[in-house]
Amino acid sequence: MSNGALGRRTVLAGMGAASAAGALAACGSSGGSGGDGKLEFQQWWEPELPEGFLRELMDEFEEANDGITVELLSGPYAATKEQLIAGAASRTMPDVLGLDGAWVNDLASQNALGDLDQLMSDASYDDADLAAKVEVDGATRMIPVVNFAYMLFANRTALGKAGIDALPTTREEFTAAAKAVVDSDPDVAGWVLPLSLEAPNGVQNDVMSWLWADGQSMLAEGKPALESDAVQGVLDYIVELDEQGLIAPGSATLKEQDKVEEFSSGRAAMIVDTVAHVNMFRTNSPDLDFQVAAMPTGADAAGTPGVTYGSWGIGVAEASENKEAAWKLVEFLMGEDVNARMATAANAFPGNSTAVPEAVKEDDVMKTAFDVWQSGTPVNEFVGLPVAEQLMREFAEQLQKTLEGSQSVDEALAAAQEAWTAEL
Repeated sequence: MSNGALGRRTVLAGMGAASAAGALAACGSSGGSGGDGKLEFQQWWEPELPEGFLRELMDEFEEANDGITVELLSGPYAATKEQLIAGAASRTMPDVLGLDGAWVNDLASQNALGDLDQLMSDASYDDADLAAKVEVDGATRMIPVVNFAYMLFANRTALGKAGIDALPTTREEFTAAAKAVVDSDPDVAGWVLPLSLEAPNGVQNDVMSWLWADGQSMLAEGKPALESDAVQGVLDYIVELDEQGLIAPGSATLKEQDKVEEFSSGRAAMIVDTVAHVNMFRTNSPDLDFQVAAMPTGADAAGTPGVTYGSWGIGVAEASENKEAAWKLVEFLMGEDVNARMATAANAFPGNSTAVPEAVKEDDVMKTAFDVWQSGTPVNEFVGLPVAEQLMREFAEQLQKTLEGSQSVDEALAAAQEAWTAEL
């Protein structure tokens, strides 16, 4: 790709049904924080970044934009989601919003998210360096600030003891590596597949990542296409791994943090995980020798491989009376230097395609991961879909039944297709 930068990806989605707001305390004040130059910025990022980092960035922004102040409204991810949903229903949104792509459609359907295309146009902003945008109903509603790529993590010690010298690049090699590990040490699982219905993002990160790595899609013209040969091939492959005893037991109850613990403790040789956990593994498991690689591909892989990602996205409230100032904050965070620093602090990859995080220059694992990221296409087809989490849950439920042996892959996909069609 030109200058080694990511290709531009725009995620499109139709308007979905409005999500119901719970009986939660509203955040912000009606119409944002008023027109006095004060911005409220609600997000879950501050607790997950180095202490003081986000506040320091806001201080830089305020110094460069006389008359604008930023109040950070920070909390855990789940609480942020609940408060934004409640605020959308009551029209009491903060000015600037930290967003997950899975929330965008539901919030946009309540007219809670401003049109970022219009704000960019009003500011004469050139969006050529934005790696991705998320559109709903023909307008950009979210811009990814930093991106958390998901790829294959492998315990090189476990593979080496099993006689495997290189990380697998194909499904066939992945099966062989997982089998060699289990044969050499039955106490070490080849792979961990989290399919908890309580936190069903394993469908996105650990199942569909195989599909997207092959350049394939779970949708056709925006509609569910779960009974395709490509999706069936992924499920057939996972069932085959399970039948050979290569997947850690208990998938139905495992969450993402469980697979992370299995890997960091040495009880699993391979997982699909976010590069955000690289530093965590080093801190919590200093003896763990691991490397990352692109997701293994199948025999029918076509085109540029997809790299699954999640983002810290940003948007502006439709009800804000300070949209011009709010956009200035978005533009500040997307600037090459600031965005590179954000990505470095978050252990992620930049939303500005020209930015390069410091970790990539200094760390072999992150350099390898960044090479995978740049050589692929960022993809997450759940971003922008209505009720994305429910879609994952319905798919996980059917896959669980298949792994339990109570239905076939064909039956699982037919049931999931019916459920998704009804939702979408």
